[in-house]
This record gives sequence, structure tokens and C-alpha cells, in this order.
Amino acid sequence: MLSEQELERYARHILLRDVGGPGQQKLKAARVLVIGAGGLGSPLLAYLAAAGVGTLGVVDDDVVSLSNLQRQIVHDSDALDLPKVESAARSLARINPHVTVVAHQTRLDADTGAKLVAAYDLVVDGSDNFDTRYLAADLCEAAQKPLITAAVGLFDGSITTLKPFETDEKGNPNPRYRDLFPNRPAPGSIPSCAEAGVLGALTGVIGSMQAVEVIKEIVGLGEGLVGRLVLYDARAMRFETIRYRRRPD
Repeated sequence: MLSEQELERYARHILLRDVGGPGQQKLKAARVLVIGAGGLGSPLLAYLAAAGVGTLGVVDDDVVSLSNLQRQIVHDSDALDLPKVESAARSLARINPHVTVVAHQTRLDADTGAKLVAAYDLVVDGSDNFDTRYLAADLCEAAQKPLITAAVGLFDGSITTLKPFETDEKGNPNPRYRDLFPNRPAPGSIPSCAEAGVLGALTGVIGSMQAVEVIKEIVGLGEGLVGRLVLYDARAMRFETIRYRRRPD
């Protein structure tokens, strides 16, 4: 049940016909695992906490550095050298004390990842490397957990939702991450933000879009991004959608 304080806190959600009290109850009961507490994870975590998602797991093995603060808004100057999961938990508690934050100060790996993913209802990937993205996709497919994955470049970003363990309205299997990106880029072929830079506010746009998709999945409203990759070009302020499907095995 929602307390009187929670009813007031989430009043603007409860007024929405497609959310209402039942939807807010679903958010409170939900367990969401967020991979990465960096550029994408920061706005994502902040909005999920504000929305009242009951349990937020945060996976990250890094510490806060000064160069993070240009875009990783869940951290602040007082958090330098703290583990990102600890800094994020502290910030989210200030945003919403009704949310439980579970800190996983580790890098997602194949040995422990399956058990970790199985403990949550839905997974969101805000990592910054392809190894983690492919691993997260494999773990979520095996555990039959929805995965909302996104990435950013210098001035552009992308987002999609993966449910390869389900079928579409025609009975065809939904696509996998490898149907979208069949070949893993060679190490060093794509420069990191530490090498090439990134527009700070861009991560806020894409991370916030991930939060919207998470809320939609939990509440069951609107149309998700399964089979659709949304591309955002910040320099042109342009969105494009690419449809993709399961490749024959």
C-alpha cells in the first residue's frame, strides 16, 4: 500500500489515466537492475528513484573522479574517490527515502551475473563498453528478463528494448542484441569518451529515455522499443527509428 506521504509524492503519476494508483503500486513493487552508475546511469537512476521504483540495484566497480562530474549528475564534488555505487545510493536516498538501493560494487561478469540478473524483474544497461553490453544481453535472454540498452557517442545516442524470449504478434521470435549488432567491434576501434569526449547533456537525454521505457515496461503502458532502435542526433536535434528483426539462425 502507498502511504499518505507517498500518495502526495506521486500525485502527478496517480493523476495519469494510464498509471494511476495501480501503476504506482507496480512501480513500488518492481526490482530494477541498472548496469553502470555513470553518464547514462545517473539520470536513469535519479528518475527511477523519483518515480518510486521500489528496489534499485546498481552495478559498478568504478570510483567517482572529477572528470565524471561534467555529465554524471548523480555524483557531486563531495563524492570524489567514493565508489560510484555508494555515491549513487547516497544521492538516491536524498531524492526518495522510500526507495531501496542495493549496491553491487563489482563489474558484471559471466560467473556472478546470472545470479544477479535473476534477482531482478528488469535490467537496464548503461555501460560504456561492448563486452558488458553483449554479456548483459546474453544473461537477460537466458534469464528471460527484459533489457533496455542504450549507448552514446560524441553527439549521438541510441536506445532499444530486448525481449528475445518472447514472440511478436505474428508468432515470430523477437530479435536479439546480436541481430542488431552481429559483430563485436575490435578493441580500440571505437574511441571511449575519455579519448574522444562526449556532450554531457546528451547522456541526460538518453538516460532519461531509458527511464521512460523502464516505467512503461513496469506499468504496461504505450508501445515499447522491441524491434525498434531509436537514434538521436544532438547536433541536428533529430530522432530516427530503425526497425530490425530476428535473423535466421
